[in-house]
Amino acid sequence: MERQVVKRAKEAFLSGRTRPLEFRLQQLQALQRMITEKETEISTALKQDINRSQYDTPLLELIGIENEIKLAIEKLAEWAAPRHVEKNLLTISDEVYIQPEPLGVVLIIGAWNYPWAVTLLPLIGAIAAGNAAVVKPSELSEYSSLLLRALLPRYLDKDLFPVVTGGVSETQELLRLRFDHIFYTGSSTVGKQVMEAAARHLTPVTLELGGKSPCYVDKNCDIRIACRRITWGKFANCGQTCIAPDYILCEPCIQGQVVERIRQTLLEFYGADPKCSPDYGRVINQCHFNRVMSLMEGYTPVVGGQSDASQCYIAPTVLKDVPPHSRLMQEEIFGPLLPIVTVSDMDDAIRFINEREKPLALYIFCTDKKATKRMIEETTSGGVTVNDVMMHYTVSSLPFGGVGQSGMGRYHGKHSFDQLSHQRACLVRSLGMENVNLARYPPQDRRRARRVRMALRSPLIDTSKRTFIWAVFATIIGFGLFITLLVILLIAAGLNCTCWYWRGFYN
Repeated sequence: MERQVVKRAKEAFLSGRTRPLEFRLQQLQALQRMITEKETEISTALKQDINRSQYDTPLLELIGIENEIKLAIEKLAEWAAPRHVEKNLLTISDEVYIQPEPLGVVLIIGAWNYPWAVTLLPLIGAIAAGNAAVVKPSELSEYSSLLLRALLPRYLDKDLFPVVTGGVSETQELLRLRFDHIFYTGSSTVGKQVMEAAARHLTPVTLELGGKSPCYVDKNCDIRIACRRITWGKFANCGQTCIAPDYILCEPCIQGQVVERIRQTLLEFYGADPKCSPDYGRVINQCHFNRVMSLMEGYTPVVGGQSDASQCYIAPTVLKDVPPHSRLMQEEIFGPLLPIVTVSDMDDAIRFINEREKPLALYIFCTDKKATKRMIEETTSGGVTVNDVMMHYTVSSLPFGGVGQSGMGRYHGKHSFDQLSHQRACLVRSLGMENVNLARYPPQDRRRARRVRMALRSPLIDTSKRTFIWAVFATIIGFGLFITLLVILLIAAGLNCTCWYWRGFYN
């Protein structure tokens, strides 16, 4: 089945109907209608999958999708236009530009924690770039997966954008086939398998993985506000967010204050019993519930710790004085556990972060701009947010993606379009002015070689329309000033000669 789906998508792409911008715009507008018209059904599916609040679904997923679609519709003509670049002397009279063009058929493998956003955001980029795309949602978010399979063919071209559901075997079968790009969101373990499968066909990949995103809290910042923002980012979606703060780094003198502020914030957010709160979610399934619970073994929570296996419920939990080499600090938590690790100062925090794999996100709560700049410069992460968490994900002009073990490639806004396009180098020359090219032909001699060397070593020249106009304008102004100065000098010289003449006459 998977083979036939991919074959139809390739045939549909080769028909050329994704090339016109009008078609891409029509598909993007149809996707936008789907999100608007089916918001209630989507919210219901997410409630069934992970007990997501109906109010959180627009905030955490749908508004971001709508904003990406609007941006793509507004900017598509600009993104898809030829991008003129600088020239050298040998190509000064030629057309030199980059032309974005579709890659072909893209495989998009989504994740279960945000099954709509992490599946449809890459799809928006694929559509805008003129590709076909085979969409494989995660089988763990069962209701969302089935709903996506039912909805997408009603709104989009069913041959160009098919949905394949199923589990591991269906995903493996898709990975055996040849695609022009694979976009995967999920764990680093599966990411390695995706990359290995792609390597058989030399298929480029975008891997949006995860990792342990540190959150450093400086002792001089406003700890109350810092803890409110950390608490929201950590426990939204029951901690099942790839860019959620994975652990807190702080000095021992403020650890107790941090714990107490988080306790107060949790009471404010979810009440005395988060299990009864409509705003608090659930772990996706029993397997993940058992994994998260096992990470707590040997620790006594200072906040939370309650659980109910029948509902896959784990209370928002805080653990303090966690040893750096514990299992809890080796694996990505991806659940509602927040360990606190103490460091002596910012230097120690920087060392702690750099001794580990590069995280997907880094969070810094600090009001000292110099110290903040230093931490940014001396660490590496996919993204960084200062004095908040996760909000860099909402800015479409920023590329979103990991580095090293946290992933490769980037997307959002124009970055999605570029990631899923081939940037084709184009040089359009004429058959005239052959005398300019004679120096590169044999037979060679010292004079010809010198001419070619001078031309190739010449600085690049920006001949874009705006720059050219300014250059012409500057040249005219410069020439005008030169003529004016010359006239002044001539008049002055003439007056000087006249003065000498009359002085001699009277003498």
